[in-house]
Amino acid sequence: MGVVSTCTDQYQTCIDQCNRCAQACHECIMLCLKEPDVAARKDHIAMMMDCTSLCKEAACLMSSNSKHVKEICQLCATVCDECSTGCAQFKDDHCQKCAAECKKCADLCRSM
Repeated sequence: MGVVSTCTDQYQTCIDQCNRCAQACHECIMLCLKEPDVAARKDHIAMMMDCTSLCKEAACLMSSNSKHVKEICQLCATVCDECSTGCAQFKDDHCQKCAAECKKCADLCRSM
């Protein structure tokens, strides 16, 4: 359900997952920065930062019922898929959980 209207209800599940994915990536970034192999994760941390930014922007555009929802959601799906693949390469629990959230987000965004 929208907060002040119902015009974006069709996007609400995707908005929620985009916000959840952004949060998962933020949390994973902070945990990756504490890992002993942080140098090996540098490129992946940058990918998670991109994923976070794009998920937030997609949620914002869906919330405003933008005419560019389809395009931003397709790009978001692509980036979330890449981030999920990257996270899955690391065996720690936080990266595995982040990979799952990114995959869910990619699937939902692709369906928009």
